[in-house]
Amino acid sequence: MAFTDPLRSIEDFDAGDAEWLHLLVGDWQLVADLGFADLLLSFPNQVISAQHSPTGAAIPAPGSDFTVLAHARPTTGPTAFHKDMVGETISPRDSAPLRSAWVDRRMERFKLTATDGQPAESILVVPLVRNQRTIAVVSVPLDSHFGHPVSQMETVYRETARDLLRMANEGTWPDFAVRSDSRRGAPRVGDGMMRLDEHGRVAFCSPNGLSTFRRLGHEGDVTGENLVAISRKLDVRGNGVDETIAPVLAGTMPWRGELEAGNVSVTLRAIPLRQGSSRTGALLLCRDVTELRRRDLQLVSKDATIREIHHRVKNNLQTVSALLRLQSRRMTSDEAKHGLQQAMRRVSSIARVHESLSHDISDDVDFDELIRHQVKLAVEMASSTQTVFTEVRGEFGLLPSKSATSMALVVNEVAANAVQHGLKDRDGTVSLVVDRLPDVVNDAGEVCRVIEVTVSDDGWGMGDTVIEESGASAFRQAGEGEGLGMQIVRTLVASELKGKIRWQPREGGGTSVVIQAQFVV
Repeated sequence: MAFTDPLRSIEDFDAGDAEWLHLLVGDWQLVADLGFADLLLSFPNQVISAQHSPTGAAIPAPGSDFTVLAHARPTTGPTAFHKDMVGETISPRDSAPLRSAWVDRRMERFKLTATDGQPAESILVVPLVRNQRTIAVVSVPLDSHFGHPVSQMETVYRETARDLLRMANEGTWPDFAVRSDSRRGAPRVGDGMMRLDEHGRVAFCSPNGLSTFRRLGHEGDVTGENLVAISRKLDVRGNGVDETIAPVLAGTMPWRGELEAGNVSVTLRAIPLRQGSSRTGALLLCRDVTELRRRDLQLVSKDATIREIHHRVKNNLQTVSALLRLQSRRMTSDEAKHGLQQAMRRVSSIARVHESLSHDISDDVDFDELIRHQVKLAVEMASSTQTVFTEVRGEFGLLPSKSATSMALVVNEVAANAVQHGLKDRDGTVSLVVDRLPDVVNDAGEVCRVIEVTVSDDGWGMGDTVIEESGASAFRQAGEGEGLGMQIVRTLVASELKGKIRWQPREGGGTSVVIQAQFVV
């Protein structure tokens, strides 16, 4: 359930209003930290629609209470609420300031009536106005120090928080035009904060902000300086101070950028501050991400190394397969030649899994494309004179990489067995059908995905015999001795795939092998 669902139920509001509130709540931790205060986003429980409202816009019903939809606590100071306020109802008495600000559409400061011997409290109420109508209100409890800061930094912080709230009241912040990645991993207030004037000069710089620029190689203070001019004097790597980072340093665009000088990397985020149509300055946040970038490079290098290992393993397995092929050609015994061909097929099956892993080293493997080629290859190598078609239906999806090799080998052996025994000396079709069964919980309490794989042939069939085995019991073809291929299948299904196998007649003639396997999700 989205916190904007109550708003969506009112016909006077649209999806754009809800999306804008999501942008605000996604970014308002910044305001809470700058203002050293909690933020409560509230919405009335009863609304008079625009067509019935004397103001021509949706307003709270007289005497209506409000419900808190979202709550942010400051990380720069103590919270005013020691419980989560989301879902709490604000009484009609305490909702009076919210209703008043909603109708007036102006930021207002209210003093709440003292109760039970407690001193009167003040709150700042900010109606959020879009398209000349209020869509929600933000209330900010004001502590006893509000208006009496103890330092220049606190003064600037609180002024900037108020500027952002004023822009939210005007509907100009947050900005829909902000790049989609501007909030993900963004620098925080405590990392380093600067206040720029309307000309792009630094009016205030926090101690952490100054330390960040000194690590970039700047000497001296930055107050009163232009950051674009400062950055051009640094030993900037890459493309230097280009058209992307310059507007961020000047505070003219609500973007993020990264500045690299020497061995230091700093990410910066600018939020232009406006009053009406005029730009009054900008908030600039900066964060030293040198260590993060170093770790990113290590991960990229490690990923490349793992990919290269999988690639080399795949190449080595293909070489082994080629050697087995050459050796089989020199064999005079049909039995020896057949054994080498089976070994070659199994090695090729494992090689294909490593080829997939060389392209994507995530914990999961996209198994569908891999298995389509695998079934076709297994059938082609197992058939000699007959013509055998293949078909695959259903999807495996992503399988854990540690289980992909086992599943590939099992499918390879069962498909080859269908050709060699089920379709012996006749043409036909081998089909593979994949079905997703309900998830189960294993003995270790882990949720497991269950996949049922059915490999069928339209061959000679096996009469009415049905064999179903699981765990340590065998997978064995009725009436025949167990070969190496079936030993491999039995071992892998029981030990690696934690599954079971059923060998049964196929409807319409032939044989079906049904394999159930479990994968921890």
